[in-house]
Amino acid sequence: MRLALAEARLAHDTDDVPIGAVVLDADGTVLAHGRNEREKDADPTAHAEIVAIRRAAAVRGDWHLSDTTLVVTLEPCLMCAGAILAARIPRVVFGAWDEKAGGAGSVYDLLRDRRLPHRVEVVPEVLAAESTELLRDFFERRR
Repeated sequence: MRLALAEARLAHDTDDVPIGAVVLDADGTVLAHGRNEREKDADPTAHAEIVAIRRAAAVRGDWHLSDTTLVVTLEPCLMCAGAILAARIPRVVFGAWDEKAGGAGSVYDLLRDRRLPHRVEVVPEVLAAESTELLRDFFERRR
């Protein structure tokens, strides 16, 4: 999570919301990392999770990430939850809850929806205070 937080802090350089993500392999080795790049790339899909998942798939040369863990500073939204399921990522660890648009247990729980063929282990609130503070500071400066 500390690596994801460090990645999130880099988003300040492009005025993106400070969210960072890291994809780890089964041994805990970092495959890829990402941060929000929506403002930087003018791309509404450039969420930290999507960026990290795309990079991990490129490193692997395979979209199946079935032995990985995604670590992200904010609960994934529905779009990111869909990408996590599509990539077959079995475990997601996140920091802060997203009470407005979360897709992993707060507003929706897509990652553990029993109607879907794949379910994800969700580990919430890892370094939640640090993740929340980073986001709060960002939005306070924007006001």
